[in-house]
Amino acid sequence: MCNFVTGASCAVDPPGTHWSLPLPDVPKPPAKDIPPPAPNAPRLRVLHLSDLHFDMFYQEGANAECSDPLCCRRENGAPVGKPAGRWGDSRNCDSPVRLMENMFSWISANEKVDYILWTGDLPAHDIWNQTKQMQLLVLKMTTKYLRGFFPNTPVFPALGNHESSPVDSFPPRFINDTNSIKWLYDALATTWNQWLPADAIKTVSHGGFYRVKVFPGFRIISLNTNYCNNMNWWLLINMTDPDNELQWLITELQDAENTGDKVHIIGHIPPGSGDCLRVWSQNYFRIIARYEDTIRGQYYGHEHSDSMHIYYDPANEAHVTGLSFLGPSVTPYQGFNPGYRIYTIDGNYANSSWVSFGLYSPLALWADVMGEFWPRLRSIMRPISLI
Repeated sequence: MCNFVTGASCAVDPPGTHWSLPLPDVPKPPAKDIPPPAPNAPRLRVLHLSDLHFDMFYQEGANAECSDPLCCRRENGAPVGKPAGRWGDSRNCDSPVRLMENMFSWISANEKVDYILWTGDLPAHDIWNQTKQMQLLVLKMTTKYLRGFFPNTPVFPALGNHESSPVDSFPPRFINDTNSIKWLYDALATTWNQWLPADAIKTVSHGGFYRVKVFPGFRIISLNTNYCNNMNWWLLINMTDPDNELQWLITELQDAENTGDKVHIIGHIPPGSGDCLRVWSQNYFRIIARYEDTIRGQYYGHEHSDSMHIYYDPANEAHVTGLSFLGPSVTPYQGFNPGYRIYTIDGNYANSSWVSFGLYSPLALWADVMGEFWPRLRSIMRPISLI
């Protein structure tokens, strides 16, 4: 139990928790240095949204310092200290409707993007109040915002740990009684089918993950990282590659290698995080090391911080095999500024590397002012070159 919940904090893995997936008996292509794209090469601009935690019951002027895990609602009583702000509050409060609408309006008017990565966690943090019906309502409402403000922009979503009810509860597919997660996967298939092809929707219905071919030579794979979530108690029944997701990932990556395609992987909980089971992460690291020439980008959320993770080859810890980008949260919950990321990616042309070679992360500075909120936005980070 200690190992399941705290991961690396436990010194020894308990018996029965080790598993290792076989990799194909195909020689690994040599890792190659990737040259910077030519100055005049086509490029893509990609928007990364994560951890919206949309609170439709947020109330300006409410108590932001309550004793509940989530505040800034009518039922939290009279304000203690400064009341909840107009655009949100960076204490124990999630994203109000006003913030969401203004953010999407600002981005759609000021940021030209070719597609959107949407890496999960849509509902608010009132986990004790949530029902299946309420989770599905939040899914529909946030999807409606994206469709309304970005009607012609492809969206590639990933499933967060807060989308279920109860939170973190994602039973494997063999749990097919009243505890089944089918209600959520079916809803995702219905909601996401406006962006995804039929073959991707089929695996969404199966396990909440999918693969889609975005351009010739370029694929996106979306993982359901709730199968590594150490608070998903269903994994105590059997934590060995739940729903065969990682074996599916190996098959997809080998197929991409065979055809010369490059791949970006998206998900919610970043492998290697303290919230991701150590044995799942270890298998993931082996997969990333084997297919490092095929995988050209990894994008996650969950931690709410604007950051990166570096992955090393388990067989040679001096060798870097990959980099994952962790998008900032839209919610200001517990001390964060609302934010999003824009990546510049080598574009759609013959022999593109498909690597991210630049990014910037606009973070909204708190200023409880009249008028628009996001136009007061300042970029805390200057645009960063990654090559």
